Parts: sequence; C-alpha cells; structure tokens
Amino acid sequence: MKRIIIYIMLIMLTGSLFAQGTKTIVLNPPDKTRGLPYMEAISLRASVTEFDTSDIKLQDLSDLLWAANGINRPEEGKRTAPSAMNAQDIDIYVLMKSAVYLYDAKQNLLEHVVDGDHRMLIAGRQVAVAKAPVICLLVSDISRFRAGEDSLKLVWAAIDAGIVSQNINIFCAATGLTTRPRASMNQEKLREVLQLTDTQHLMLNNPVSYRKK
Repeated sequence: MKRIIIYIMLIMLTGSLFAQGTKTIVLNPPDKTRGLPYMEAISLRASVTEFDTSDIKLQDLSDLLWAANGINRPEEGKRTAPSAMNAQDIDIYVLMKSAVYLYDAKQNLLEHVVDGDHRMLIAGRQVAVAKAPVICLLVSDISRFRAGEDSLKLVWAAIDAGIVSQNINIFCAATGLTTRPRASMNQEKLREVLQLTDTQHLMLNNPVSYRKK
C-alpha cells in the first residue's frame, strides 16, 4: 500500500512540474532500449496536422530530448546529432503551457527561461500547433563555429538543425508520439521573449504530442 501511495505522489509531482512553471526540471536518464527498430520507425514517419493536448510524461520528454540532441558519448561530450566542426550550435528551447525552458544536455535538465504560454508565437495561423503540449524550438548560435563567414555558418546551422529535427521525427515515429517539422514562427516576438543575441538564429520547430485519438 505504501508503494502505491508513493507512486501516486510521484505522478502528481510530475504533473505539477509542468503545470507550475518550475524553475528547473530534472530529466530522467534516457531509456535506450525502448522503441521500434529503425527501419520500422522510419517507415511510419509522417507529419501530422492535429495534436493531442495531454501532457507529455517526464520519461517521454527526457527520452525525446536525449534522442534529439543529447550526449551519447559522455567521455567526449559528443551528441546524438552531429554538427559542423562539432560546434554543437543547436540549442533546444522547450515551449509548454506554463513556461519556456532550455534543454541542458550536459546536466540533463530543463532550465527555466520565461513564464507563460508562448506556443501561439510558434503556431501563427496554424492554431492546432499551439495545442501540442510540447514544442521543441531549435536555435543555432553561430558564434560557436570556429571559422567561416556568417553566410556559410548559416548554411551549417540549417543543416545541423535539420539533423536534430529528423532525430525528433524518428523518435516520435518509434515511440507513439507525433510531430511535424516547421520553419514558420513569429521570429521577432520570439527573439524578444527569449532574449536571444545577434548570433542566435531561430531555425526550426517541432510540435510534439501523443497520437490524437
């Protein structure tokens, strides 16, 4: 009975983390054994236009972010997604109904950025996108590239963001989640809300939810 009570309390605590805009969300270690085989997952990959509104469970969010751009070789600090010159230029901002967070892959946690529901800044006219409980916003900081003109750095940034986005797409297909890669968003307002620097560029976004029933 005691175990059941503890389990229920943990579930309630997890739910409250997402509801209250907690300052820091500690993520779970990734479950590297889950999901469909790659070939089956890629055969199921599809972009959806409707999203379920249920909150994403902490383990699913943890696994999603690790698959997207987590650290898979801790001894070298290298990521699941390759990047030009290993610049690791892509940051993932996570927009939820309570707040916006920044994924810290090294610490395996979400750092609070700003309170409030800013998902409509991503959705624009595609209102259904704002119903997704999680939106992964991919931002490249081109100052991390050690060489090259800015025009070339932006090409590398686009490639790097595309790889992270595809990691999200395949993870979702493999684990019963849904998503779609998007480039449209209110860049001006998002830059203001997130207080981005001149070297940080909004690249892509992936709204994520469970499969809509």
